[in-house]
Amino acid sequence: MIAALYFWLDTLNAFLFGHGPASPTLTDVLMLTGLDISTADDSHIYDRKPERKLETRNIGGWLGYTQKYQRTGPVGQREHAIFLHMWLDKFVFYGRSVGPTSVYLSAAERLADGGQFPLGRYLLSSAYHLLHQVTQKLLLGEPIGNLGGPWWFINMWLNVHMHKRPRFDLFAQRFPEISSKTMN
Repeated sequence: MIAALYFWLDTLNAFLFGHGPASPTLTDVLMLTGLDISTADDSHIYDRKPERKLETRNIGGWLGYTQKYQRTGPVGQREHAIFLHMWLDKFVFYGRSVGPTSVYLSAAERLADGGQFPLGRYLLSSAYHLLHQVTQKLLLGEPIGNLGGPWWFINMWLNVHMHKRPRFDLFAQRFPEISSKTMN
């Protein structure tokens, strides 16, 4: 994955491969994740005050967060919002903190309540931001550190678009017969 980032060019927001520039798009987000890309963004996800108060500071990182808020039994709105909060904070946006923040809690509550907003657009912009951050560290020779956020999406996109196709038809291949002598 890090090797692929040596081909990322911030000025074009694209990977520069031998066959030309390639970049993740909103269509890729929709096809690979199914996340909403077309709903009108009627309110910013940061503007709404969260209804619930969750402890995120001095909790012991993500392990402490999951231990504090894990429950058994049926999943209610609160548990659903807590899970979505962790998913957004850890795997979509991933801020500077290596632990939970309350920045995306209102977005998680909105999703848990059935609200819609174009999360796919936010995922793509977060992926571009992550690509920029990592390439800057590579250029400066700094350690990359903990890669979270939409790294999974970039990995999935590269695997889909950069795979090698076999140059022969596996179904037309003939393999030698296995006899009982060779099995003993």
